[in-house]
Amino acid sequence: MDGRDAATDLELLRAHVTGDRDAFAELFHRHRDRLWAVALRTLGDREEAADALQDALLSAHRAAGRFRGDSAVTTWLHRIVVNACLDRIRRRQAHPTVPLPDGNRAGDGSATGGVEPAAPAQDHETALVVREALAALPVEQRAALVLVDLQGYPVAEVARILGVAEGTVKSRCARGRARLAVLLGHLRPAAGTATPTARPERSGPVADVPGVTPGNPRPAEGVGSGSGRYRRDANQEDT
Repeated sequence: MDGRDAATDLELLRAHVTGDRDAFAELFHRHRDRLWAVALRTLGDREEAADALQDALLSAHRAAGRFRGDSAVTTWLHRIVVNACLDRIRRRQAHPTVPLPDGNRAGDGSATGGVEPAAPAQDHETALVVREALAALPVEQRAALVLVDLQGYPVAEVARILGVAEGTVKSRCARGRARLAVLLGHLRPAAGTATPTARPERSGPVADVPGVTPGNPRPAEGVGSGSGRYRRDANQEDT
């Protein structure tokens, strides 16, 4: 058994800082599925999510030596990924473009935002409606809902990831759920009809998860990313 398999997240991060060229890749491999799911559900577009995740990993790679250990390594990684996603959302809002259907960047379905083949048509259509409703929420509410309701993290953990008070997380979730109830009210079954079994949106197989690029295990001098820096405006409660 490779010694890295038994190493803790913190030990892998410290090994990376001290020069182990493979430790960071192992750390990412452990948590990539959940990090990818957070990015995809927050951004609603596979290509954007892949870019945000790559930005976050570069930022984490560079900032590893400054990790103080005042939270779990997974919390630290999630915070960087969420901030990378919020950065992209804010830039997109500042410079809006006309999106193609289902988040595709090309008409042939070859982009990463294509239809997920494993999903039945009805489920996929519902997932698209939910994705659009999430995209209509303020970014802080969206991030809180993705982490709490879709990913199932405890409120206390989400508060650490977002760098806000637990009460703020609860408030953002409550406001987000209220807005979603209005946006998704038409999905409620009519009286007397059977309620279909809800199926969570899948983030795709492991093959869809972006891997560590060959350059990541090496120091990433000159690669800048604001994703790892906590944004003060994320602390401000939305109105």
